[in-house]
Amino acid sequence: MCGITGWLDWNRDLRREEPAVREMTAVLACRGPDADGVWLSRRAALGHRRLAVIDVDGGAQPLTGAPPGAERTAAVLAYNGELYNHRELRAELAARGHRFRTRSDTEVVLRAHLEWGSEAPRRFNGIFAYALWDERHGELTLVRDHLGIKPLYWHAYSGGLLFGSEPKALLANPLFTAELDADGIAELFALPAAPTPGHGVLRGLHEVRPGRLLRVSRAGVREERHWSLTSRPHADDEHTTRQTVRALLADAVERQLASDVPLCSLLSGGVDSSAVAALAAQARRRTGGEKITTYSVDFPGSSQRAPDDWRTAHDAPFARAAADHIGTLHTSVLVPDDDLLPARDAVLRARDRPGWGEMDASLHLLFREVRRRSTVALSGEAADELFGGYPYFHDPVALAAPVFPWLHGRTTPAALLRPDVAARVRPEEYAADAYAAALAETPRLDGEEGRERRIREVFHLALTRWLPPLLDRVDRVSMSVGLEVRVPFCDPRLVSYLWNVPWSLKAPGGRPKGLLRDAVRDLLPPQVTDRPKSGYPSTPAVRYTEVLTERARTLLADRAAPVFELVDRDAVRRALDEGRPLPSPRTAPNPVGGLDHLVQLDEWLRAYRVRLR
Repeated sequence: MCGITGWLDWNRDLRREEPAVREMTAVLACRGPDADGVWLSRRAALGHRRLAVIDVDGGAQPLTGAPPGAERTAAVLAYNGELYNHRELRAELAARGHRFRTRSDTEVVLRAHLEWGSEAPRRFNGIFAYALWDERHGELTLVRDHLGIKPLYWHAYSGGLLFGSEPKALLANPLFTAELDADGIAELFALPAAPTPGHGVLRGLHEVRPGRLLRVSRAGVREERHWSLTSRPHADDEHTTRQTVRALLADAVERQLASDVPLCSLLSGGVDSSAVAALAAQARRRTGGEKITTYSVDFPGSSQRAPDDWRTAHDAPFARAAADHIGTLHTSVLVPDDDLLPARDAVLRARDRPGWGEMDASLHLLFREVRRRSTVALSGEAADELFGGYPYFHDPVALAAPVFPWLHGRTTPAALLRPDVAARVRPEEYAADAYAAALAETPRLDGEEGRERRIREVFHLALTRWLPPLLDRVDRVSMSVGLEVRVPFCDPRLVSYLWNVPWSLKAPGGRPKGLLRDAVRDLLPPQVTDRPKSGYPSTPAVRYTEVLTERARTLLADRAAPVFELVDRDAVRRALDEGRPLPSPRTAPNPVGGLDHLVQLDEWLRAYRVRLR
């Protein structure tokens, strides 16, 4: 996986801006530690940092190319991603006269655009975010994959546009500065667990929306869809549905095993990650390949913690049972309490905004350990959103509430806003408008009413508002250590198929994720197949909470602390004095989540020199 950035300007000669373009590229070094490259022309400049995975020797970027029979460069590509159907597309393009210089999927993407133009992404199966400059027509195309697994930000200004895999690349250019307006404040405080698609939090910062592309020319910026969900009646019976899900998932896993560097699988002991690991091991055995290596995370003292609604059981015994049954080479990564605080500071720089604190920090430490022996990891992310695994899918009260179901009954950090800030931001109104807009985007099925209609809405909310921040977290934290994480459950063929499977087949007999469990039952031990949903673990580290409390007390004593330009100082002081947890941006129960958010918000405002508008 890689990092991309670039600059388009209609008025200045970008060939004279090489130092700035190289700085924009350099700040993405963690995403691509293996190589870098810059391409400059009068109107466009592209930068690339490479993590070599496919065609290690021949996949250098930015990559230039021309149509068959032409000699002059027609297009230049800076690409971040993996194309899982690149072999089929390569054969089709070769039959149309294209000649390839490399084995890389990058060249397939470039030549697909030369052949099919902006229709090319409709043919892709993969995870990707890329920029293509068309020299012939003076047009820049920015493209993002179906579900937004790979990030891509942009900022338009009078006469030009900046873009990059992460906001830090744009912030490295003096034309873009970090400013936070009312909408950005609302995103951070009212909707941290349901962010608005395309909103980059900072003023003037946008993301290319999942499944879409931008075409940028002198005429302006035009957005187009290259993929979307389509609602239609589901004709398959229960047996056929189960077989189809199994076949699609197995094919997705097998395709995503392609790698010229070491690959592993994450294994928590839940049915999602266990299914991926089992199918990967099965595919390896068919080809005579090596055993799959798997990893899980654990914390000192976690086995003594009492279960709750989020964490139903300790992961370790289930992960070991799955690994033994599947036959993987398994490692449980123990995260020491003392490592969390320095990792937390590193993750803030990786995410470019306040995140999930210690949950991000422990994920960073897990990925850092995985990266010592692997460059690519498979993950079970997105299964809950596709099969209805979260509690809110099964809670009639949450389903009936006129809010994002996972936020029902929860207090967001917006409760801490200063009265004058809240009056300007109007967080409740902002959240209500965002919810209404999300509902309006749901692809309806004619004649569908009642519970089935509502369930379809909730699945759409999960896929477009809940899943994106989870995917962003995984991408940004993994790429901060140069690890590529692949997500087989996000295969667009599987997502499109499951979108129309009725609830009665997804949760037969009311069993959460019953369809998935039944589809992979022969691959796993019963205690793993039927294990109830258990969320990503939070650490029981006492010292971590103590240090954050000390930092919050220090902020209260600092009259110049920028966070209190937004947050009510007295409300925070009262909560700390009374021993009450602060409202958390997370939906998982965690007494330190709100404290983490407060302290990290202040750190972010200082480190990024964010100006408030």
